[in-house]
Amino acid sequence: MTRSATSMRADILESALRLFAAHGFRGTSLQDIASDVGCSKASLLYHFTNKDTILSELFAPIGQEFETLLQRLAPLQGEEAARAAVAGVVDMSLRFRRQVKILLLDVDALLDHPELPCVDDVTEALVDAMVGRVPEQEPRVAGWMALLGIFLTTARGVAIPDETMRAELTSGAFRTLGLSS
Repeated sequence: MTRSATSMRADILESALRLFAAHGFRGTSLQDIASDVGCSKASLLYHFTNKDTILSELFAPIGQEFETLLQRLAPLQGEEAARAAVAGVVDMSLRFRRQVKILLLDVDALLDHPELPCVDDVTEALVDAMVGRVPEQEPRVAGWMALLGIFLTTARGVAIPDETMRAELTSGAFRTLGLSS
């Protein structure tokens, strides 16, 4: 039974997402993905010109959602900004936990990857919101700890229900930031 082009493309993306999360972007070859999908490398290359285009497609929804989150956070200040930023980051990290893991596995190679949104700019904007946009640098330590703590925990794949994870990540980030739950 032949797969439709749409089905093949979806299978390639799902396989790449799983393999990148398990072995890293650099640790996964196009042949690995093709073999996992059950197609030839040539067939895979018909759908995606290279591994970077697969990565770009896997991260495109995250880039769009981060842009939406940053727009939502832009007018907020103080504790309102911090709480909204934590809620947004926790929600996105849970929904895109495999992409977060991919980024963390190959952070040195992917930070400035041309196929991804500027990770430094996005994370700096999130930390700024998490600390309530205060000008002092010291609170940013807690902001970075909260942000990276959320990312590392979701990427780790702790085996608890998402709602429990959401509550624990949120309360932990609030404690780190000095906010009451």
